Amino acid sequence: MLRPLSSIFRPEDYPDLLVGLDLADDAAIWKLDEHNALVATTDFFTPVVDDPYDYGAIAAANSLSDVYAMGGKPFLALNIAALPPNLPVEISSAIIRGAAEKAKEAGVVIAGGHTIQDKEPKFGLVVLGFVDPHKMLTKGGIRPKDRLFLSKPLGFGVATTAHKRGLLTPEELQEVTSWMKQLNREASKLAVKFGLHGGTDVTGFSLLGHASEMAAAAGCGISFYWQALPFISSAGKYAEAYTFPGGAFDNQQYFERNITFDPALSESQRMLLFDPQTSGGLLLAVPPEKSAAFAEAAQLAKIALWQVGEVTAEKGIKVAV
Repeated sequence: MLRPLSSIFRPEDYPDLLVGLDLADDAAIWKLDEHNALVATTDFFTPVVDDPYDYGAIAAANSLSDVYAMGGKPFLALNIAALPPNLPVEISSAIIRGAAEKAKEAGVVIAGGHTIQDKEPKFGLVVLGFVDPHKMLTKGGIRPKDRLFLSKPLGFGVATTAHKRGLLTPEELQEVTSWMKQLNREASKLAVKFGLHGGTDVTGFSLLGHASEMAAAAGCGISFYWQALPFISSAGKYAEAYTFPGGAFDNQQYFERNITFDPALSESQRMLLFDPQTSGGLLLAVPPEKSAAFAEAAQLAKIALWQVGEVTAEKGIKVAV
């Protein structure tokens, strides 16, 4: 689908476009000068929760995350809204207010946007940010022996699909909503402070899908440890009930050929690692000599981070018990 871009826009013709036309990454980066580059991204999706304010806040956190995933600092955003004409105005207003207040929390101003009519609500943001081109994070920046840290638990897709089926308890909904609304700002700032160069955010392609992109971009492999992976409290229950969204099966079909699972893992456990995440965490690669200090700094700053695996010289993705 995107092949026409490669024949129209050749990377060699745009030397200031540092990220964008080669391997897919979380955002485009345009070099302004030796120490400043512009980060540009956009994302939008249909509701994952019923509360319109929470939907707007989650959509904003998700859109902002792509800038954080590049090590950047967002500063400006535009709304993208496709809303049914018969949607009560108080619902539309709550969506926009949820996004605006989340953007303000991030230090970002929403300076307008564009709205069209559509049968199903869709909402998100265009986001601009700045990054030092010498300090940016990319999917291809990982190296063998790097330790991998994740900043949010997994299981958002299977839980929100259970919610759509009327299965999620209020407490379970509050837990997953709270995580999806959380900004990845502090984890990103810590990554830049420690001089990291490899990272991404875990969203629609799942943990294994985005890890596969990182490994392909860097020409190496990744090993995950099942026991070290964090999950929201309801993930296992709804995985066993198989309330996975359709995207989980798409991810499995596309990425599974490059993944080796420990035979002890059940099918539902394996599917949890293909579960699409909305506003998921950052997956950060930390050089081994920095990993202990990185983990300690995160703990002191009360930043949620779990060490979940490592980068290997051998290609392919492995999940061990």
